[in-house]
Amino acid sequence: MRALAIKLKPAFGFSHFIHIILTLLLPGLVYVFIRMSFYQLAIALIILSKWRMFAVKPRYWPANIRANAVDLSVGISTVLFMSLTAVASWQIVWAILYAGWLLFIKPKSGLFMVTLQAVIGQLLGLVSLFLALGESPTFVLTLGAWSVCYLSARHFLTSFDEEHASLFAHTWGYFAAALTWVLSHWLLFYGGFLAQPALLLSVIGFSLAALYYLDETDRLSSGLRRQFVFVMVAIVMVVMVFSDWGDKVV
Repeated sequence: MRALAIKLKPAFGFSHFIHIILTLLLPGLVYVFIRMSFYQLAIALIILSKWRMFAVKPRYWPANIRANAVDLSVGISTVLFMSLTAVASWQIVWAILYAGWLLFIKPKSGLFMVTLQAVIGQLLGLVSLFLALGESPTFVLTLGAWSVCYLSARHFLTSFDEEHASLFAHTWGYFAAALTWVLSHWLLFYGGFLAQPALLLSVIGFSLAALYYLDETDRLSSGLRRQFVFVMVAIVMVVMVFSDWGDKVV
């Protein structure tokens, strides 16, 4: 059976070449749909590419959705970023970046690559959430931030066989929801695309993930811990102190 599985998923040869071509077909079709202004079809294509999530008994669907949530977040966010510009060259850049995700980042299962997947998924998910739904009611943004951060944290923690993965993921999701609920009353954007909650949650989330990763791989010293905490607190303080709270979207 193991030999059969290896033959079905070859790492080299003609079959591997076909696999790469089929993988590249997805960002290529997404680009075509965006150029034709078929945005809904592009999103539907991203979702349909994950059809195997539902090719099992319904009781396995929640676990499969959690396992594929980061990939879906990256794909749907890419569609949104491509749709926000009419410049073909920028759309091609996003398509190439998405192809790189599909070929070089998403398939990896090492601790570092899973950490990178979670960080990228949360960052793009939060940025696209506030870009697309920035004028939505507070509860929509709060629920969206909770979903993105919870699923990203769950993706990150399960790769370490963390005993309390669900508890930690829910805690991070609750923190993200609470921060979003407060800051959504003064929703500030930097550069016209990066919302303040997305920036703060990305900085804090990256710092916590880095500390956890280094600790689990026995590379976290007390000095390095203090550096991470200092940089994280400094960035958060600079963002909070120097933000123009009068320029707000309520």
